Amino acid sequence: MKYLCLIYDAESTLSAMSPTDMGAFMGEYGTFTNDIIASGNMIAGEELQPVHTATTVRIRNGKMSTTDGPFAETKEQLGGFYLINARDLNEAIQIASRIPSARTGSIEVRPISTQMD
Repeated sequence: MKYLCLIYDAESTLSAMSPTDMGAFMGEYGTFTNDIIASGNMIAGEELQPVHTATTVRIRNGKMSTTDGPFAETKEQLGGFYLINARDLNEAIQIASRIPSARTGSIEVRPISTQMD
């Protein structure tokens, strides 16, 4: 089954890290990514640009409007994702728990709908 692991972190916390700490943190991401590639669990994954680069699009009453930034004001922002293969939700949760941001933010694990396959 496919699962999407959405990575949420407070950008302010990450930007406050020293270059040494950020380098170590990103090194952990490299190790994690290499591990799930080697295990065959990884389908895709990407880091997102900072939240200030986001644009939210809405259509209301047939008219489009755009807003700078994300839809919701939150303490944590979506920073990236991994699309993974896992036997079941339990395995997906175990994989997600190894994502470094699970310690500094949160990881949302959602099954991919099979309706579009």
